[in-house]
Amino acid sequence: MSNDLDRLFATIAARKGADAATSYTAKLLQDGVERCAKKFGEEAVETAIAAVSGKKDAVIAESADVLYHLLVLWAACGVRPEDVYAALAARQGRSGLEEKASRKAT
Repeated sequence: MSNDLDRLFATIAARKGADAATSYTAKLLQDGVERCAKKFGEEAVETAIAAVSGKKDAVIAESADVLYHLLVLWAACGVRPEDVYAALAARQGRSGLEEKASRKAT
């Protein structure tokens, strides 16, 4: 899956500076981090609502929107997928409870 996400991220990153009149991605990026974060949040809420409603097809569709908007947010913030992959790899083999507790200490 990371290859699919990497390809999508590359497409999103390539749209930075593109014509916002012809590219939704370019428009989001041009509108800035706040707008990108808002769209990500909206899609996350829609996914959660679909999940609690038991609408599997909607969960799938909304999840795709969440992933897209998360990648747009990363691009807007200057975060690269490999940065996130490295953070995930650093957590591997650790209890989720242990990892979460370690973040409170810092």
